[in-house]
Amino acid sequence: MEDQQTPTLEELQALIEMTNTLNMEMFYWWCTALMILIHAGFLSYEIGASRLKNALAAGVKNILAFGFIVPVVFLIGWAVYNAFPDGLVPRMDALMGAMPWSQSMGPNIEDNATGIFWGAFALFAATTGSILSGAIIERARISAFLILTMVLGGVLWLLAAAWGWHPEGWLTVKWGYHDVGAAGVVHMISGFFALAVVINLGARIGRFNPDGSVNPIVGHSMPMSVVGLMLIIVGFFGFLGGCIIYNSGAQWINIYGQPTNLSAFSFNTLMGFAGGLIGAYLTTREPYWMMSGGLVGIISVAPGLDLYHPGLAYLIAMGVSAAAPLVNNLLLKFRLDDAVGAFAVHGFSGFAGLVISGIFLAGYPNMNGLPEISFLGQLGGALVMAALGFIPGYLISYALKKFDLLRVPKHAEERGLDLTEVPAQAYPEWDAMHGNAPVARFESTTLIVENKPA
Repeated sequence: MEDQQTPTLEELQALIEMTNTLNMEMFYWWCTALMILIHAGFLSYEIGASRLKNALAAGVKNILAFGFIVPVVFLIGWAVYNAFPDGLVPRMDALMGAMPWSQSMGPNIEDNATGIFWGAFALFAATTGSILSGAIIERARISAFLILTMVLGGVLWLLAAAWGWHPEGWLTVKWGYHDVGAAGVVHMISGFFALAVVINLGARIGRFNPDGSVNPIVGHSMPMSVVGLMLIIVGFFGFLGGCIIYNSGAQWINIYGQPTNLSAFSFNTLMGFAGGLIGAYLTTREPYWMMSGGLVGIISVAPGLDLYHPGLAYLIAMGVSAAAPLVNNLLLKFRLDDAVGAFAVHGFSGFAGLVISGIFLAGYPNMNGLPEISFLGQLGGALVMAALGFIPGYLISYALKKFDLLRVPKHAEERGLDLTEVPAQAYPEWDAMHGNAPVARFESTTLIVENKPA
C-alpha cells in the first residue's frame, strides 16, 4: 500500500485560495443570472402597460436592448469604466488593458475575475436600457431607441460608474460620494436620460386635451405589469448582490472598500421594499403604483444599504415612495408623458435617496484617508449624475427629432406599433390588435356593429 503524502502548508494554502476564488466566481455567476430576471420583469411590465396594438413592440425593444447593449459594453463600456475614474481624461494603460483584444477580455485560465465582473456590469447596463424603454412606449421608433440605449447603457452608465463606483473615482476621492446600491450611477442616470428623451419625443396621441387636462391611457393588462414588477424585485437581489465585493478569506466589502456584509443588505433591501409598498399605497391605492413604490423604496435606500438602521430605511422608503406618484403627476401638468413613471421611479427616487443619505450618513469615515460622507458631497454627486444623464439624453434625442428619426409617423402610431414596427400580432384573435374598435350605429331600426380605427 502506497504511503499517502501529507500536503504541505503551501499546498493547503493554494487549495484554500483556489476555493475562495471559485466561490467568488460562483457568487457573481448567480447574481448575474438573477439580474436577467430584471429584464424578464421589465418586458412583462411594459407589455402589460401598453395597449393591445403596441404590446409586442414594447417587448421587442427590451429584447433588442439586451442584444445591442451587451456587445457595446464589451467593445467600449468596460474600457470606459476602467479608464475614466479621474473625469474625462483617460488612463491610457487602463484603457488599453480593457479593450476587446486584451488578454483579460476572453477565456484566460489565469483570470477568474474579469469576465465575471464584466458580466455583472453588462447586466447593470442592460437595466438602464429597460428603464428608458418603459418611458417611451407606444410612439418611439425602435431604431431610435436602440441608438439611445447603446449610448446610455454602453457608455454613460459606465462613465458614471467610473466616477462614482470605481475605487478611485473622483466623486469618492474628492467628495466622499457614497452610493453602494447604485441609486445614482444606474437609476438616476437612466431616469434623467429618459426624462430628456420624453421632452423631445412628445406625448402619445390623445394623452392631453387642448386645455392641458389629462386623458388616461390604460395598458391592456395590469396583472401582467404587477407580475413584471415583482420579477424586477426578485432580480434586484442579484443586482444588489453584484454591488458588494466578495473578499476572499476576509469580511465582505462594499464598492468603496469599506467592510460590510450581506446581512446589512438583506435588512435594508427588504425594509425598503416593504416601506415603499406602503408609501405608494397611502397616496394612490393602485396596485400598479404599489409595486412601483416597492421598487422606489429599494432605490431610495440604496445609497446607504450598508449603513442604515432598518427602521430608518423603512421610513425613508415610505416617504419617497409616497411622493413618487405625485412627481409623476407633476410631469403630467407640464404635458410630459412618461408612460410608466420611469423618471419618478428611478430618477426622482435616486436623487432623493442620495440627498437623504447625505443627511443621515454625514460624518461616516471613508477608507485610506479619503473624505468622509457629507451632505454636500452626496448632493453634488446627485447633481453630477442628473447632468450626466439629462444633457446627453436631450442632445441626442433632439438630433434624432430634427432628422425625423425619433418618433413613428402619426398613422403608424394610430395603427399600432406591433403592425408597423415589429410586425407581428400579440393577440391575433382580437380585432383591437389591428387598431380597430367596434363602433355601434343604427340604420332605421337595425343595430349595426362595425370596426373603425381606434
